Order: sequence, then structure tokens, then C-alpha cells
Amino acid sequence: MTLTPPPAHWIGSNETSEQKFVLIHGMVMAPAFWEVYAPATVRDGHSLAYPLPGHHPWKLDQPGQPPQARDVARAYAQAIRRDFGGRPVHLIGHSTGGFVALLIARNFPELVRSVVLIGAFACGRFEGQERLAARLLRVPRVGPFLFRQFFNRWIATPEQFRWGSIECVYDKDCPWQDDKATDAMEEVRRELARARPEDIAACIRFMSATSLLGELHGIAAPILNIVGDNDAIVPPAHQLRVSRLLTRVQTVILKNCGHLPMVEQQERTEGIIGSFIDTIEALGLKPAEPLAKPRTRTAMADALGLLMAATKPREQTVVTRVQSPQNARFHIGLGEASYEYNSHRHSDSAVDRRTADLGA
Repeated sequence: MTLTPPPAHWIGSNETSEQKFVLIHGMVMAPAFWEVYAPATVRDGHSLAYPLPGHHPWKLDQPGQPPQARDVARAYAQAIRRDFGGRPVHLIGHSTGGFVALLIARNFPELVRSVVLIGAFACGRFEGQERLAARLLRVPRVGPFLFRQFFNRWIATPEQFRWGSIECVYDKDCPWQDDKATDAMEEVRRELARARPEDIAACIRFMSATSLLGELHGIAAPILNIVGDNDAIVPPAHQLRVSRLLTRVQTVILKNCGHLPMVEQQERTEGIIGSFIDTIEALGLKPAEPLAKPRTRTAMADALGLLMAATKPREQTVVTRVQSPQNARFHIGLGEASYEYNSHRHSDSAVDRRTADLGA
């Protein structure tokens, strides 16, 4: 199946900036979401947002037909070459957008400087778990009709749409309830109303049928994985398993946070992402060829050692194993805010890492 490359929704217009960003939103969201919640470092750079396949304004060439993973990755790669002249970019993906970012990094490593995952996953069914929409689509004969009814009802009114999305946040009194968030989500709802429900359904089918778990070791780009420890949408155990399978990864667990860290803990999330991007830029890391097999302990030590050394001026403290959020802390910038930080450090082999809470 051929996919036309997605249209660009520009966020930061600083074309002279060396920092190039691509943001990809989650399922049943829209690029307009990033107008409000893109990190500050992204706004200062040359940056844009792409929609997911089937999400307005990116309609599928064959309505309702699920695309193949290779076609999705190729379409995004064509868009990056079109919009950035082939220059490598920092990918920031939320939820399903993180899934897509990993897909791009695995198939087109020359276009990716780094990847930031936020509430992301690498297996469409979360290793056995399915969201309601995916289950509806698998109901024989009437599945597509049920999904269409469910989708249209959900986006029918601003109140219904916001109520349906409230489970995304952990603290219901967080900024998700303020005017800024309300306006942003209303714009998202309007964008979804312009999409074809059958195309949204096709995107869900594509996601549900695809797993990248067996390919994560082949991603050479440095990755930041931000996890809300109370994420009710993508199980934190799955997100931590993704980190365990990646080769060059820093994992940050935000305490008392759900599926929307950029909303619930916006300042903290911006600080974490800004520090990570500054490190990548300071080291001048170049896109790398995909890894044919997991790197050895020594090679992994070299890569992560460089990353961690560059962040010492930021008052960073590191733990050497994956620990619970209560035990591992990470301070960044002026040291005014604490984070739960977990890094797959070079002193540990894959066998040595604790797998508690990973569900594996």
C-alpha cells in the first residue's frame, strides 16, 4: 500500500537552528495538541508536527485499509526529507507517536539524531492488553459499525470528548482542567471531526497488528524514555520493558503522573527533554547505522558513559539499576525539582539489570 507523505504542521520556524524536531501525537489526537504542549526547546528550534496515518489532515490513499509498517515508516521518511532536506531530526513521540518514532528510527536511522518517548509502547497490544476501540473492531461483522458509533459519540461535544479523555491524567486537579488545556483539546476534537472514522480504525488495526519488541536492540539512536508511574493507558511495566530492550536509553519515571507528562508536569518534562537534547547537541552525535545485534557491554558503556558525563554540570545524580520511583532521584538544571530517574548504566549487563515491575 502506498502512503502519501504526511503534511507538516509547523511549530517552530527558526530555520537557522541546528536543532530539528519532529513531533508525533498519540492515537485520536492531532498535531494541534503540540501548539500548546511542545517543549520550550522545540519551540526555539526548527520544528513541526506530523499526524498519525488516517488522522486529519493525513487521509489514507485507500480509505479504511490498514497500512503496513514499512509503508508508514517510508512515508514519514519521505516527509522528513521533504521538510528538512534530509537533515537528521530529533523525534518526539507521545504514546502511539512514540511507537511510530521507534519504527522510523529502526528503518531510517540516517534521519534520526535521537528519540524522545513519552508514554510510549513498542507492541500494539501491550503484550496481550487491548484498548476498547481495538476490541470493538475485532467484533465479527458489526465491529466497524460499533467503532464508528463509539468514535462519533465520543467527539460529538466538547464535554463528552474531555470526559472521555480524563483517564489519561492521574491528578484530576492538574492543569488538564485549565483554560489552556480546554482550548487545546477542543481544537483536537475539531480536527478529529474532520477525519474519516474508517481511517482512524485502519490506523488502530495497523498499530494492533504490529510489534517492534524484537527489533528494539537494532535501534542505534540515543533514546530518552519518559514514563508516568501512574499511567493508566500504557502500562508502566511495558514502558520499562521497552527500555530494557533498547541499547542506548535513559529512562525517567515521573512520580504521581499519568499518560500526559507534558500536561501534568509540564515544567519538569520540558526540563528533562531540554537537558537530553542539549547533551546530544553538545556531543555532536551523528546518526548511526542500525545495529545488527545487541551491543556488547563495553560498547554500551562507551555510549552511555559519554551521555552521562556531558550532563554532570546539571547536578545530575544517577542510580545504577532500575529502581522504584521512591528510591531513584534525578536533579536537573538548577536542582529545584526532583525526578525519578532510572538509567540502564554501563556498569550493568543486560543479565544484571533488575526486572522487577517489568512483567517479564
